Amino acid sequence: MLLLLLLFVAAAAFAPTTPSPPTTERRRVAQSAMPVVGESIVALVTPMASDGTLDLGALRALLEWHIESGTAGVVVLGTTGEASTLTVAEREAVLAETAKVVEGKMPMVVGTGTIDTDATIDTTRRAAALGADASLVVTPYYVKPTQRGMVAHFSKIADAVDIPMLLYNVPGRTGVDLKPETVGDLAAHPRIVGLKEATGDVSRVSALRAACGDDFVLVSGDDATSLDFVAAGGDGTISVTANVAPRAFQDVMTLGKKGDLDAAREMDASLAALHADLFCESNPIPVKWALQRMGRIPPGIRLPLTELAPDYHARVEAAMHAAGVVDLPPSSSSS
Repeated sequence: MLLLLLLFVAAAAFAPTTPSPPTTERRRVAQSAMPVVGESIVALVTPMASDGTLDLGALRALLEWHIESGTAGVVVLGTTGEASTLTVAEREAVLAETAKVVEGKMPMVVGTGTIDTDATIDTTRRAAALGADASLVVTPYYVKPTQRGMVAHFSKIADAVDIPMLLYNVPGRTGVDLKPETVGDLAAHPRIVGLKEATGDVSRVSALRAACGDDFVLVSGDDATSLDFVAAGGDGTISVTANVAPRAFQDVMTLGKKGDLDAAREMDASLAALHADLFCESNPIPVKWALQRMGRIPPGIRLPLTELAPDYHARVEAAMHAAGVVDLPPSSSSS
């Protein structure tokens, strides 16, 4: 399992040995003992009631559904989870509930990145204390640090925490691009074990592999190109689509990693409309509407995000039908 590999890597990195082998060798040993397979890790929404309050019961039900569906792992409090709109107490409530449901069944990765280095250290420590198996740390947004600044930022965080870290590069949202050579520099740190690459640029896989080595975990953050990412040498995906079609996208990723690309592409073709239309408005607006339409969450979303515009309802529902999500509750306003 991809996320179990992350934990195994981190444990190997800090297990007492005499003499201690180089970090890259520790990772290589870990990977040979637990091969990476194609995985679909869900970037989970945060269910909210219509008044914007957390719905922990709906969160619990979503997590149980993903466990039953074979989803490889869960990312909570990321972009899709509207983490930036939650209070510290709300974040901790989400983490505590998630940890309780998934313990021993599914690894939990927690989005902990902020605009400030010391604040990110604090957020990551809190997540670790509440049971996070790994952190997902986005590049600092708005302030536009240099590559040198990002090396210092991520290194300081990794020095200060005790759980594995996945870097997160999403320049379309942050305004800054973490270059492959910079990722290569950061990969030398024993706690920095992987990258979520959300540029959609599949050609980066080869550059990242050259910079980081075969023992560094690379996951896509772009659903539409995730299969190509795996075919190019990536390890899996952190997916928005998996919120709506968890079993199907897990199967796509597993087939892709096994090298059965024809079967994977045939299955992924049925998800293509979802990959596109779950971004017809800003994420997570469409995916929360889709889950509401499926009867899995209430219709809550927090400002400045608003509910999906009615003009897009039929489009998203058609994408759901194309993906095999057909057993929908009756609706008088789904178009």
